[in-house]
Amino acid sequence: MEQGWDPEVKRFFLRIINTVSWGLLWLMACATAGLYFQLAYGRGIYTVIFYVLMAASFLLLLRFFYNTWKNN
Repeated sequence: MEQGWDPEVKRFFLRIINTVSWGLLWLMACATAGLYFQLAYGRGIYTVIFYVLMAASFLLLLRFFYNTWKNN
């Protein structure tokens, strides 16, 4: 069945799947850490550390997305 697939289309769909899956994984990890472990609420220095790490990891995720979509 894959004999009719263009390799470029396959790479494009893999990029889409990787982007969505890594984005959802990041979102679920942040939601779990913030809600389940109650780091998103005002509890002192741990809340600040949580949001700084969340912002830093989001910037790294955006950098990963940029590099993924920049390379053809």
